[in-house]
Amino acid sequence: MQHHHAPTASNGESKTRPHFVLVPFLAQGHMIPMADMAVLLAERGARVSFITTPVNVARTEAVVRRVRRAGIAVEFVELTFPCAEVGLPEGCERIDLLPSYELIKQFHDATGLLRHPLTQHLRAQRQPPTCMIADSCNPWTKGVAEELQMPYLLFHGPSCLNMLCARMILRHKIYEQIGDPFEPFDVPGLPHRLEISMAQMAWFITMLGWEKFREEVWEAETAADGFVINTFEALEATYVECYSREAKGKKVWTIGPLSLSNQDPDDKAARGNKASVDKQRILLWLDEKAPRSVVYVSFGSIVRHSPAQVLEIGRGLEASGRAFLWVIKEVDASSPEVEKWLSGGGFQERVGDKGLIIKGWAPQAAILSHPAIGGFVTHCGWNSVVEAVSEGVPMATWPHFSSDQYINERLIVDVQRTGVAVGVTVPDAHVGAEEIEKAISRLMD
Repeated sequence: MQHHHAPTASNGESKTRPHFVLVPFLAQGHMIPMADMAVLLAERGARVSFITTPVNVARTEAVVRRVRRAGIAVEFVELTFPCAEVGLPEGCERIDLLPSYELIKQFHDATGLLRHPLTQHLRAQRQPPTCMIADSCNPWTKGVAEELQMPYLLFHGPSCLNMLCARMILRHKIYEQIGDPFEPFDVPGLPHRLEISMAQMAWFITMLGWEKFREEVWEAETAADGFVINTFEALEATYVECYSREAKGKKVWTIGPLSLSNQDPDDKAARGNKASVDKQRILLWLDEKAPRSVVYVSFGSIVRHSPAQVLEIGRGLEASGRAFLWVIKEVDASSPEVEKWLSGGGFQERVGDKGLIIKGWAPQAAILSHPAIGGFVTHCGWNSVVEAVSEGVPMATWPHFSSDQYINERLIVDVQRTGVAVGVTVPDAHVGAEEIEKAISRLMD
């Protein structure tokens, strides 16, 4: 086990200030907001232990830099991730590093094996932890908090509306009443009608073989002393009120948008990872474009597209006639068919300076805050949604997974009316260039 130590206070001070233990789920969209939370807590005088792994600590470089610059007490605790014990390839310490989504069950099993080393580490602390804040996808942390007799808060990375829907479906056991996963049903207990299908809901609720995990999630939810959510009242006040009522009055802290805690331009650009294209080149390209004229296209850290789908996105962007900044995952861009089409097929020559393609990671927070961005084609991951809403950027919604993405789409399109739907109703649907072009036109007109 390794530790990245931050400055600590004198013994007298450390005895009086709280010591928070933050346990993120090891997926990019979950770790980024919890790292922001660690800094915010420490800036207000708390000591923070941020639980991570050797591979993942490299992704928190911007946060480590903020911590060192501010002289605040955040310790990045690296626990050895048990890949071999569950049959994962070495180094698969984050969801987006899995070679196949079929390994997600093994990945969750591996995270559960962190319970013992985490308990050992916390027992050895000179200043015992005073509170644990754990991602709700880490229900095994409930046992650690109970064993060490500390307050236990759950962090919900997705929207409050999504968590309210999941809670209602779990409480009423809707999954036992629905035979066809594509059959639409009304989520009970909401302040307005919302129709969804089980195929569009969080995968752990719907998939066979996840019954034990589903029960553990519900047990952690009911045992938690309170909830911390990356949202804000102006966006979800009604749902926060309903969620608090459903949680029998337990405290619900809305601390979002956590992305706005990154005010330093370099920190904003490096949020999550190093950009694969120089930040200055991106910003200079955007500087040359008219206000609200560029459509930004990105689908988060996990979504992967077939070569045929990548080509349809490109054709849709070209047909729209709009300036665009398009982020393609390295694994998607490296297929021979895509490489040939992007370069040898004449696409880049035809679009010229109207299009900028980034292969790999992009500094999304910095991009969305640029005045040239007029719209965002998104997979509806909550971090992306909150970042876009915070910057006043409308969205074209294209959910991909059985997760929170379809419910986030309803919030954007139907409730907030700050976006248009591409029209996807089932996970992993193939979308043609014409549909993409139409959605971009509706978004940008």
